[in-house]
Amino acid sequence: MSREELLEDERLDRVNEDIVLIQKKNGLTFGTDAFLLAAYLPSSPQKYAVELGAGTGIISLLCAARKRFRHIDAFEVQPDFVSLATRNAEYNGMAETVSVHGADIRDVSAGTLGREADVVFSNPPYMRTDSGRRNDSDYKYIARHEVCGNIGDFCAAAYRLLRYGGSFYCVFRPDRLGELMAAMQANGLALKQMTFVHADSRSEPSMVLVGAVKGGSIVGVRVTEPLLLYREGDRKTLSDRAQHIYDTMSFSQEKSEKTKKGEGKWNTSNGF
Repeated sequence: MSREELLEDERLDRVNEDIVLIQKKNGLTFGTDAFLLAAYLPSSPQKYAVELGAGTGIISLLCAARKRFRHIDAFEVQPDFVSLATRNAEYNGMAETVSVHGADIRDVSAGTLGREADVVFSNPPYMRTDSGRRNDSDYKYIARHEVCGNIGDFCAAAYRLLRYGGSFYCVFRPDRLGELMAAMQANGLALKQMTFVHADSRSEPSMVLVGAVKGGSIVGVRVTEPLLLYREGDRKTLSDRAQHIYDTMSFSQEKSEKTKKGEGKWNTSNGF
């Protein structure tokens, strides 16, 4: 794709997994939270997955690049981003694995797809509509604020889409963890795993990654060791564990060659 083919408000970036990503100049761009959620997801090559609130489609594309799932259906409510995510899937040769649908997540269910999902994942809006400053960009406002569904709506959609025993994963703000847990419990999603993400050991967590099971028992929650993104006293150098996650797009503990050598960096928005 050449720059001449982009719309006036778009830009082209090469990001992780060598994905070429079209992004809106006045929309939310690919960030660490999206990459970490993709890395947190299990490798289930024979299973069907659904993304709720796809945006540019980057999380689904990252999963497709690593062949995490057999197929991913990505739902997005903003028409401009439905088109953009579709073009991203097509340009990166992933249209057969990632199908983008224009729909409000409050309306979707297994009946919408014609099958139940094994995994549902989401990087939902973090902010209530009555909090934070109103963005000048409607794209950013809808992506950041719960305009088209709150966390309860996202959990309810996950319940409707999942098979019994299926898994729900999301990344959220720690200061709203109580709301997330209440929403999951109210919608039959039992918390099973939780990982807090910090800049370093002296910082409060900036995000939390969670995994839940539809119809699971509330007994047996695993709170993993926290993920510290940077080395102590050095906000420019990733910690060994964060470097490993960057290299492998996985939270597994086996070290990669790049991790051993201390090479690499987060590559979430490098234009070319």
